[in-house]
Amino acid sequence: MTQNGTLVGLDIAKGKVDAAIRSAGAEASFANNPPGRRQLLDWLNQHGVCKAVMEASGGYERSWAALLRKAGLEVLIVDPKRVRHFARSAGQLAKNDPIDARMIAWFGEVFGGAPGKTEDADRQELDQLVTARLGLTRLQGQIEGWGEHEQPKMVQKVHQALLKAVTAQLAKLEDVIATKIGDTERFAQRADIIDSVPGLGEASTAGLIAFLPELGHVDRQAAAALLGAAPFDDDSGKRHGPRRIMGGRRKLRNLLFVPILGAATQHNPVLKAHYQRLIARGKPHKVALMACLRKLIGILNTMLARGEKWDPTKHAIA
Repeated sequence: MTQNGTLVGLDIAKGKVDAAIRSAGAEASFANNPPGRRQLLDWLNQHGVCKAVMEASGGYERSWAALLRKAGLEVLIVDPKRVRHFARSAGQLAKNDPIDARMIAWFGEVFGGAPGKTEDADRQELDQLVTARLGLTRLQGQIEGWGEHEQPKMVQKVHQALLKAVTAQLAKLEDVIATKIGDTERFAQRADIIDSVPGLGEASTAGLIAFLPELGHVDRQAAAALLGAAPFDDDSGKRHGPRRIMGGRRKLRNLLFVPILGAATQHNPVLKAHYQRLIARGKPHKVALMACLRKLIGILNTMLARGEKWDPTKHAIA
């Protein structure tokens, strides 16, 4: 396709996709079927589009992104909340599919140079595997919670059978994840570096590889913002509100909460010292933990960028 810098915004739904090219004033809608996909590619080619911006839409965007990348387009997948906030800030309160496509295109024109979530078939598969593992882990905990109260024997047997089945499937899934990482060279290289950090286990490593592929390719501030661990000011005039984290990869942030708790209080000497300094200065427990998570992401970002393993003499001041 012609590479002249033209950008298209795509609003992806289960049955169709709405497209908008602001620079050409062109809009169209295409069905989510083979003829519709061919028509979309022809339409994009006619308008010389080389970059597509779409929202993460519960997985519906994946096949479209793969199609466009195969056709030679650059694809950027963005957080729908950011697009909606952008639309509101521009005074666009109405919402329908064509309007959404136009706003996505406008958002892409303004923020298209910012780091986006990179996609490829292997990382997408790992993302789905790790997400499934998180779901099974939550289900396992829920079933275990059911057994905390007195139940009839039949109910207990059902719960035990469910717990046994979920635990078995979880073990199989963990084996598949480990094999996927081990058999994919770039994943194995990243895992080797991440695993060297005290306090992080296999689940954390897999989550970082699957959910934060930008790590090591952006600066530390961008890495923290992508995770959603960077605090933002909330000031106006003489009022100085508490700084808050927002947005980012909540799934990964939740996954890292327990590991960072253990690392900051027991297993990682660098993070433990940082945590204790913050507590001594009167910082609340959760604020100190989030600061440790931010420091960890900064350290990991540097390690992956340099291809180096954990070295406390270097990372104590990172």
